Amino acid sequence: MKKLLTILLAIGFFAAHAQKYPVVQKTLFRKDTLLITKFGAKADGLTLNTKSINDAITASSKKGGGVVVVPAGLWVTGPLVLKSNVNLHLQKGALLQFTDDFNQYPLVATNWEGLPQMRNQSPLSANNATNIAITGFGIIDGNGDAWRMVKKDKLTETQWKKLMASGGVLSEDKKTWYPSEKSKLGSTMKNPGEIKPEKTKEFYESVKDFLRPNLLVFTNCKKVLLEGVTFQNSPAWCLHPLMCEDLTVRNVYAKNPWYAQNGDGI
Repeated sequence: MKKLLTILLAIGFFAAHAQKYPVVQKTLFRKDTLLITKFGAKADGLTLNTKSINDAITASSKKGGGVVVVPAGLWVTGPLVLKSNVNLHLQKGALLQFTDDFNQYPLVATNWEGLPQMRNQSPLSANNATNIAITGFGIIDGNGDAWRMVKKDKLTETQWKKLMASGGVLSEDKKTWYPSEKSKLGSTMKNPGEIKPEKTKEFYESVKDFLRPNLLVFTNCKKVLLEGVTFQNSPAWCLHPLMCEDLTVRNVYAKNPWYAQNGDGI
């Protein structure tokens, strides 16, 4: 009887002192649906749909939010910015392919590993947004192969020859491939993206291709949902929710090639 009483008292003590965690706030969206095709988007694998998709997101947010639908097909685009109360939904068979044209990604003041940095704008971003989501059954491809440096010892001989034949430049020791001279130049410097007063716009432009973006960066956002979508082939990290609250990540597949430089999933 004494043992039972001791056990009950112990259970009561720990139950009383158990930490109570706040309930995660979930996203909730209006049923209003906007198709990106209504804003001029074309799934021909050639048209750059950046403006069309961003216009759809902005229009939805201004009306109080809803679902912006990416239908099945190949949709080429530049950077997209998610806004409050919008769910970007990829239908089954939808491939959102970010362009390999680096000129479409402006340099922006952001961060890298917690420090202020100048980098190319992320393909997917949101700042101080509330109630946002990316959901569905499609694929989001960051075209990271166009951005990332590759070390020779991470590829087979056949893969290495194919990569060199695609263009780009090699390091002095011929052991690392870079997509451009700007990328190679940046690799020779210590922390070239660090924001400092003495660094000019021209300096950052000279190493722009080295300042690879993460595929998705949500900063200081609240009530965020990532669900069902495949995020792949990122220029750097795949998913980077920074200082976000009430974040739900469910049934998401984040993947990069095994040889990807800085290819962290989340």
